[in-house]
Amino acid sequence: MFKNLSGLAQLMRHAGSMGERVKELRATLAEAQATGSAGDGQVHVEITGLGTVTRLRLSPELMDANDVERLEELIPAALNEALTKVRAMHIEKMREATGGIDLPGLDEALANL
Repeated sequence: MFKNLSGLAQLMRHAGSMGERVKELRATLAEAQATGSAGDGQVHVEITGLGTVTRLRLSPELMDANDVERLEELIPAALNEALTKVRAMHIEKMREATGGIDLPGLDEALANL
C-alpha cells in the first residue's frame, strides 16, 4: 500500500509536466498503427493508436462467397484484435508518461477504452 502512495507522491511532483507529456502521448498514438485480422487473413483492419479505422481489406474470395453472416463475424473479430493491441499501446505509453510509476487500476481503466 505504501509503495502506491510513494508512486502517487512522485506523480504529483511531476504533475506540472504531465500536460505536455499527455499531448506528446496523444500525438504518438495518433501516428501509431495496430492491425487485426480474422478468417485466416480474409479480413484485415488497420487502426490508429487513437482507435480510428484507417483501412479495411476484405479478400476477393470472401466477397465472392456473398456470405453476409461470415462478414458479420469476421469484421468485428478483426477490429477487436486491433483494439486489443491499441489498449496495450495505451498502457505502455501511460507507463512511459508516468515515468514507470505503478498506478493501481491503470490496466483495468485502459482496458475499458
